[in-house]
Amino acid sequence: MTKQYSRRSFIKGLFSFSIGGLLVSIGGYSYARYFEPSLLDITNFNIENKKLPLSFDGFKVVQFSDTHLSNYFTLDRLETIVEKMNSISPDIVFFTGDLMDEPNQYEYVNKIVPVLEKLKAPYGKYAIYGNHDHGGYGTDIYKNVIEMSGFTLLNNQVVTIQKQDGTKISVSGLDDLMLGNPSYEGTLGNLNPEIFNILLAHEPDAALETHQYSVDLQLSGHSHGGQIQLPFYGPLITPPYATEYFEGMYEVENMKLYVNRGLGTTRLPFRFLSTPEISCFTLKSVK
Repeated sequence: MTKQYSRRSFIKGLFSFSIGGLLVSIGGYSYARYFEPSLLDITNFNIENKKLPLSFDGFKVVQFSDTHLSNYFTLDRLETIVEKMNSISPDIVFFTGDLMDEPNQYEYVNKIVPVLEKLKAPYGKYAIYGNHDHGGYGTDIYKNVIEMSGFTLLNNQVVTIQKQDGTKISVSGLDDLMLGNPSYEGTLGNLNPEIFNILLAHEPDAALETHQYSVDLQLSGHSHGGQIQLPFYGPLITPPYATEYFEGMYEVENMKLYVNRGLGTTRLPFRFLSTPEISCFTLKSVK
């Protein structure tokens, strides 16, 4: 999947973002800088599908994304988020990318693992690359941190989650679209259409391609919900590969797509009408 971004559209986006910053500074600097980024929404959804075995009825999936660890999103904040997720008692946890804002400049890399390894899920913890995880020569830094924290890093891979009775679902993960090397056919081409298939893809616009495969639920992040939104207008700007889908639940042909707003910030440490989010999906078997 390729998109062309013209110089004109880039300048327009940059201008919009600058205007948004100005509005925030005039009307709600303290709210957008200090208050909203410290809030947390826990959004809950039921995902019903005929392909879900009865043994997976009530199976709880928790997604978090885009922490962008930095001086603005601290390890103390991450620890609070981990405690919140543990209180939900997830069966499985997914991280959909962008752990550190600048991996090769982050001072506390060695302190991340003790926090993330506290996150508990009996059916495992899975993660994918985001663009910031590859950026700043961060590919190996991120890989080491996430795997030492007890996560399985899915890089164009598919795994099976199986119950004791032999029933199963699949979880797949694509490499980052912007700075990685995603393989749609190699990853998704052999999905079993008879079982329920979950895909982790950092950029939500991957759905323009992934809906053509046997994917039932795609979970993404990347957009931050625009990070700064205006009433009756929406996000001032969204990043590349988050222009078609930027927040919430979508139906893309026969596939559901959920775009998580993420937890941290990038570029500017503001959030306005785009509250940080943990998303929880309860799988429901239907006849």
